[in-house]
Amino acid sequence: MSGNHTNFYLDKLNAKWKGVCAGIADYTGVDVLWIRLGMIALTISQGWPILVYIGAAMFSSNKPLDHYTGNDDQKFWQGVRQSPARTTREIRSSFRDIDNRLAHLEDFYVGNNRQLADEIESLR
Repeated sequence: MSGNHTNFYLDKLNAKWKGVCAGIADYTGVDVLWIRLGMIALTISQGWPILVYIGAAMFSSNKPLDHYTGNDDQKFWQGVRQSPARTTREIRSSFRDIDNRLAHLEDFYVGNNRQLADEIESLR
């Protein structure tokens, strides 16, 4: 896994021209079709987005080939970029659930075995 997961990269694998729209889609998690349609509409109505596109193409790095380990990894990092606080809450919630399940499992096995309970308590 290479590259910083919170940086913007050009996505040359899914590019139509320079990979800027595909990079924005990868960064935000929005479908690339919507990004391209929005870029076309803004360029026709405003004109200036083409300059931003060319600037992004010139100054951005290419996305490393091994940037994500899979679709779940890609979705996770898109979530981090969209809302780091929400991602942190979700991870904490998952760990809380795991901790509760582990406590119930420990209680089930240790509750009826006093010797095992004493050994676990001595390790704390």
